[in-house]
Amino acid sequence: MAQGKEEDVADLVTARDRFHHPFTPYAIQETFMETVYQVLEDGKVGILESPTGTGKSLSLICGALTWLRDHKAKAFEEGLNWSNDSDEPEWIIEQAKARRRRELLRNREDMEARLAKIRAKEKAQRDKYLKGEQSFKRRKVDAGNDEDDEEQFVLDDYESDREQSGTGTSSGLSAKTLEMMSRIGMGPATLTEEDEEVEDEIKIFYCSRTHSQLTQFINELRRVHFPPSIKDETTKSTDTEDLKHLTLGSRKNLCINPKVNKLASLTAINERCSELQQTSTPKEHKCVFLPNKENQTLVNTFRDHSLATIRDIEDMGELGKQIGICPYYASRAAIKPAEIVTLPYPLLLQKSAREALGLSVKGHVVIIDEAHNLMDAISGIHGVEVSLRQLKRARAQLGVYLQKFRNRLKGKNRVYVAQVVRVIDSLVGYLESRIGLTKPDGQVSDKDLLSGKGVDQINLFKLIKYLQESKLARKVESYALHSETQIPQSGTSLKQSSEQTTSTPVLHHISSLLSALTHPSKEGRLLYTLSSTPNSPDLATLKYHLLDPSPHFETLVSSARAVILAGGTMSPMSDYTSHLFPYLPHSSITTLSCGHVIPKENLLAWNLSKGPSGQTFDFTFKNRGNNEMIDDLGRALLNICTVVPDGVVVFFPSYTSLSSIISRWEVIPPSPLSTSSSSPPLQQQQSILTRLSLKKSLFQESKDTPVDTILASYASAISTGKGGLLFSVVGGKMSEGINFSDRLGRCVVIVGLPFPNVNSAEWKAKMEYIESGTIERLSKDLTKAGSGEKLSKEEMIKRGKEEAREFYENACMRAVNQSVGRAIRHQNDYAAIVMIDRRFEGERVSGKLPAWIREGLVEGSGGLGFGPLMGRLGGFFRGRREIGG
Repeated sequence: MAQGKEEDVADLVTARDRFHHPFTPYAIQETFMETVYQVLEDGKVGILESPTGTGKSLSLICGALTWLRDHKAKAFEEGLNWSNDSDEPEWIIEQAKARRRRELLRNREDMEARLAKIRAKEKAQRDKYLKGEQSFKRRKVDAGNDEDDEEQFVLDDYESDREQSGTGTSSGLSAKTLEMMSRIGMGPATLTEEDEEVEDEIKIFYCSRTHSQLTQFINELRRVHFPPSIKDETTKSTDTEDLKHLTLGSRKNLCINPKVNKLASLTAINERCSELQQTSTPKEHKCVFLPNKENQTLVNTFRDHSLATIRDIEDMGELGKQIGICPYYASRAAIKPAEIVTLPYPLLLQKSAREALGLSVKGHVVIIDEAHNLMDAISGIHGVEVSLRQLKRARAQLGVYLQKFRNRLKGKNRVYVAQVVRVIDSLVGYLESRIGLTKPDGQVSDKDLLSGKGVDQINLFKLIKYLQESKLARKVESYALHSETQIPQSGTSLKQSSEQTTSTPVLHHISSLLSALTHPSKEGRLLYTLSSTPNSPDLATLKYHLLDPSPHFETLVSSARAVILAGGTMSPMSDYTSHLFPYLPHSSITTLSCGHVIPKENLLAWNLSKGPSGQTFDFTFKNRGNNEMIDDLGRALLNICTVVPDGVVVFFPSYTSLSSIISRWEVIPPSPLSTSSSSPPLQQQQSILTRLSLKKSLFQESKDTPVDTILASYASAISTGKGGLLFSVVGGKMSEGINFSDRLGRCVVIVGLPFPNVNSAEWKAKMEYIESGTIERLSKDLTKAGSGEKLSKEEMIKRGKEEAREFYENACMRAVNQSVGRAIRHQNDYAAIVMIDRRFEGERVSGKLPAWIREGLVEGSGGLGFGPLMGRLGGFFRGRREIGG
């Protein structure tokens, strides 16, 4: 027995040493790191699930970077193993190998020495700064105002010959700008022969949704140390080599020109930046921070400093200010020598964004974290939505703009602006014609959408190109805001324009919508949705929805050496294999679902099918008005709050269901009639909500109240000892990225199943697409197979419907799993998870729960009733108190 324990300890020590983990890894972390390593080695796609709190980020770092250093070491040695096909003596070949080895080692040593010198200098500066002896010097920047006159809003002349010249690009930059960017080595310029000779070191692109998540990952990077990949006879086994890390961001994150970064929207910042690079812009007005041949030494300094120290996005901005060079452009010089590059979703998932950054993933490793919503993210990036209110506001802004500058518009500008007006009028007319229909949404015919007067005569391709290149969107919106601040408006159309300044201008949405119309695809659908608010019919929307994200993601997968999708709640995984990677054989995909690091006794999971009074819990749409069931849910929570200490978080299927249930619980039941005139007066009845508030302080998620405000009040109530009961929504603000660890989440309750509305136009289109795609695939497979299994048309249709139903159920369960994952965030944490609905009993639902939840689920709990749950809950929390939990 003792020998077995010694072997286990030895294995853990081996895993820690092999993967250079800063701590002794859990068994599941070791499995996770091994899987990451093997996926990268074999050049596969990995779909990996590890619950939050199990050290997923460190496991990704250690597994991936261990492989990277091993791979570079192997590539270095293989590069020296030349075969002697000539008649040269062996000693000459050996001398050449030795010379090549010395050259490579010297290059590495030169870079490491340069970076070490920078680190020492930065450390000395920090030490002086902390002692108050010195403050960081930074280049002064002039935050002067742009011209206050209205000349800045006038459109530049638009030459018609540009339409045929083919100089436009998907990036929206002019030919002159691209030519200038090419000369200074920036942007999506074609590689020169010299560039092609520079070896692009194999690296890892790590991607997550937000910069705050990337910052957390970067903090983990600072904790690890790896041995050098290239070693010589003087290298010791304990030697380490610092990671060369780079983080990338958009201009909005990194622009240091105060005249540009003060602009509210990303689009405005991008367009103003490109304007300042135009050859037609006077030299005194150009951006002084833009890299060029004269300040190349500053670019090199920025490159070395950014690689010398692990920095987050804010550090990169500060570094650019200190050196006096644009961090957005200068950071590109650090991409090739970097070992790991961190960047947010949009910069990696969008091909045009990768091209604008001059970023190629060919032959490199891509890791996408928090990938549970990856398909939605891809659809969101390539989709577009615009409301009737926005269209009317854009039309009003154009009217004001034309009123001021009509006589200044010449040639093509006059023609195209008139066309834009006609297109907007047509879109407005279409949406207004939908208002009053009984059907709340539906698919849109492009013929109906563009049926306005004269619209059929417009060349949409040329109009889209004009919108991309003319900067009409920003100039119109900027002038609307300018005129609003200069002259107070009595109307409401322009007063609402400020709502739009923090996001993409409406005319850009219109351009994207027109692009969808001119590039019809079976992967997308154009839909309309009417307003759900009767008093605001102008909230009706037009939306282009991408039904199939796989073609857009395939371009990235086919280029990369290996791709890993990682997350805390990736289950159910069949969606990824069937709908994101349908073109890959199963042998090319590795899946892993890890258990939790907590002991089994730290989790109690229960399916609750009936309430205290025996009501069956079935929160389907047809039962939404079942007051007896809703009241029994309230009584169940009253009992649960009596037994569970500290914080209880309840997730409802939607904001609508939460609101209606709370309204029902606010009702005060009628007092029972007194049986005798001599009986004392009965105590006044209390509503369920009041009784709940006596058990714990109540809090409710709201679309209007900031999450931080609610969470702070909730945590304060728990710290005072009364405890808190937080009502939240699956898929809402509290269901993702929020940490309900320890006392904040001793019990998570899931009420019902948040199935999407299968009758909505969006889900109808999605289901139809999956059904038809499945039938098409089965038909092709049969054609290829020739003889063999013969499927009838009816059988193919049946399988198509099954595939669509599976996708529908998976969408629901992924949202449930994400909410459940808010609790139990570390090894010593503990919580109960109660799933309230009889449908949780079925295998189609329970089988889609994460492995660690299924392991903690009490078998047959759905048929045991409410009493046994209370007994198990009481015993569970008494046991935790007895062991000091």
